[in-house]
Amino acid sequence: MLADLDLLLISVFCTADDLLPQRPGNARRSLTDAEVVTLCVAQSIMGIPSDERFVKTAVKRLGHLFPALTSRSGFHKRRDRLADTIEALMATFASQSPGWQDDVLLVDSTPVECARSRETVKRAGASSLGGAIADAADYGYCASHSRFFWGLRLHTLMAPDGTPRAMALTSPKASEREVCLGLLARVNRHGPITVIGDKGYAGRDFQRQAADLEALIVRPRRKDEPGRGLHLAPIRQRIESIYWTAKDILTLERHGARTLRGLRARIASRFLALAAAVTLNHQLGRPPRTLTDYIA
Repeated sequence: MLADLDLLLISVFCTADDLLPQRPGNARRSLTDAEVVTLCVAQSIMGIPSDERFVKTAVKRLGHLFPALTSRSGFHKRRDRLADTIEALMATFASQSPGWQDDVLLVDSTPVECARSRETVKRAGASSLGGAIADAADYGYCASHSRFFWGLRLHTLMAPDGTPRAMALTSPKASEREVCLGLLARVNRHGPITVIGDKGYAGRDFQRQAADLEALIVRPRRKDEPGRGLHLAPIRQRIESIYWTAKDILTLERHGARTLRGLRARIASRFLALAAAVTLNHQLGRPPRTLTDYIA
């Protein structure tokens, strides 16, 4: 079967339509919740962060799938209200992927920058907007880019095929190890797991607490530790590749959110698109993270 954007969106819509309850009729609401969720996936996979530009593009390119979509559909407002639904559907698609049963997981975190200039940060701090990002954002340091940033940090547990298993959006000052323990406590699994991370996930107390949760932490050797350690570079490159997919194709770094609720919904939409694409690729016998055919 030919993999394309239409097939991915039809798969998402059918799953969402089967799972979501039927809402009472509303003359002002031209789109169903299932259609809004499907449009969130379309926006993520098409890499269009701007809501206004996406709706205008979708009316022309996806009009045969969404005949009721207009520039006044209120798509962006309803997306923010459906954040819980989007996260639930992400878990549903992830559970249909072979990676949901994998006992080897990759742990890492990435910055979610919300402002670049000092003036923007100052204006955000003075915002009277309910649920403003400034209520939770802070300054953090990104070691991979050797620079500070203002925003939040996204922590993930992923299967090697790219299936999202557990996620958390936290302050950049939160301890990676403490957040990892929280993810390990709630991740779906059927026995002991092996978690591969970077050098930041070091510490005897952390490894002991992870062992209490039936998780073995595997990481590269630090310079102050004896021996040669394990050669994990090829496996560590896998999580970097997954994050690059989220940043390059799914525009994770250009989320465009202005509120915490909006940020949550936009990030969840991107990983729902990833989970749906990975699951569909498995069903079609394709490499799991081949997304180019869905945006070509």
